[in-house]
Amino acid sequence: MIVKELFDAGALGYDATRRKVIYCFDDFYGTLLELVPFSPGDRFSFLDLGAGTGLVSALILERFPAAEAHLLDISDKMLEKARQRFAGRPEVIFTVADYDREALPGPYPLVTSAMSIHHLSDTGKQRLMRKIFDALSPGGWFLHAELALGPTPAVETLYQERWRRHLEATDIEESELAAIYERMACDRPATIDRQLSWMRDAGFSDVDCYFKHYNFTVSAGKKSEAPRTGPAGPL
Repeated sequence: MIVKELFDAGALGYDATRRKVIYCFDDFYGTLLELVPFSPGDRFSFLDLGAGTGLVSALILERFPAAEAHLLDISDKMLEKARQRFAGRPEVIFTVADYDREALPGPYPLVTSAMSIHHLSDTGKQRLMRKIFDALSPGGWFLHAELALGPTPAVETLYQERWRRHLEATDIEESELAAIYERMACDRPATIDRQLSWMRDAGFSDVDCYFKHYNFTVSAGKKSEAPRTGPAGPL
């Protein structure tokens, strides 16, 4: 099955297992929220790439209730769950699209993505970093909560053993666990060093990894402000 079909099939039970699947859930998503460069009462819009059922957008909107969310995902079934989550909320916009192949909307002062971009090839990841950079307004930030490949085969084996040991200690039903493993088989993560390098190559500044627990990471980068100009040219 291709990635879209896997996530279409898993849409119904996806949210129910997130906290069990991501064993550092609070710190993982909490770091992303802490990095949002706004105050709780600010009005701003953001693009959520690979938004799925809207989990990240819901967390951001809970903390920043005046914000406007644009959710984009390849899976219409996932976005249908998001539409149910945000029913009656006109500040939440939905787009079914393949961000690997199609242009991104914009500009936005904030772009986020969580547990999605690792499904692309490395070439696709690099291309998407440039597209995200172009979709940001000057001074905007990209926040990325993502899987990372171990820097060596031995470290990657440790990551996977730790993760599977955690999953098999939960009360996730066997059928759902099988579906999780099937989705994991489509994962194509890159090392955190390569992810950060691709962000810098795309033009991002202030790039760093702000959280890492085994293979779960949160990184961020900024699109620098446009140069100021005056009568004599750039200042």
